[in-house]
Amino acid sequence: MTHFLLTGLGRLRLVAILEGVSFLVLLLIAMPLKYLAGQPQAVRHVGMAHGVLFVLYVLLLIQQSIERGWSVRKMALGFIASLVPLGTFWADKKLFQANAQ
Repeated sequence: MTHFLLTGLGRLRLVAILEGVSFLVLLLIAMPLKYLAGQPQAVRHVGMAHGVLFVLYVLLLIQQSIERGWSVRKMALGFIASLVPLGTFWADKKLFQANAQ
């Protein structure tokens, strides 16, 4: 596990999972709390965490794309995946895991 986090790809994969979880928490918990229970602070806090993770994900995606010589198509798929719920989980399994060896 320690070796996993020492690689750039390992960091990208970890942030992809965290970004995906934060997106789901934002959509499925924080937004309903805001609009159904009148608690806007849930979106404020979760939204900030998600925003930071999103930016970190994009930066790590660009870094790994350059370091590993990924095609523009693969990098674009990784980016588009971050815009779709569950997308970063797909990206981890289909785009990033295959290169973890």
